[in-house]
Amino acid sequence: MPADDSRFGAVVIALDHEAGTLTVSGDGLPTVEVCRAPGTTAESHVPIGTRDPERLTLAVEGAEEALRPAKGFLTRRSYRVEVVSAWRRGYLLVPDSLGSARLLCDGPLLGVLTSSGGGSVTAQWETESDSSRTPEPYDASVGYALAAAFGTEAEPMWKLTLNVALELWP
Repeated sequence: MPADDSRFGAVVIALDHEAGTLTVSGDGLPTVEVCRAPGTTAESHVPIGTRDPERLTLAVEGAEEALRPAKGFLTRRSYRVEVVSAWRRGYLLVPDSLGSARLLCDGPLLGVLTSSGGGSVTAQWETESDSSRTPEPYDASVGYALAAAFGTEAEPMWKLTLNVALELWP
């Protein structure tokens, strides 16, 4: 599904939930691929199908990076996803509201991404005056891939707690 990014142009996002594959590409953007291991049962609430780091791979231009999604349970922070690049930086995508997530790189905020799943992602990037550095194409590719693969939504803790309590109610 294409995204029109004001900074990076057209971003092509191809998500196949059933097959467990995601590819992000675009003019001037490095290609990022996220793949779920064959035979892994797909979870319907996760666009890529799982949050199990042992069952996922992420590669940028063919080079595999460490992908560490948290389990996702009660707090928004529990839905964070980390990528540690062997030669670049450490990325963190963490939900900050009901529908969006912040993309950070080694601490500074790069932008805010929004995705409800299905491969549709929008991004609002920080400007040079807002951040200690300007987002680069590599940053954008990783951000779009994380948002598309895991979504950016996380329910507030009070609502999750209420849902659990209602499930337990006879």
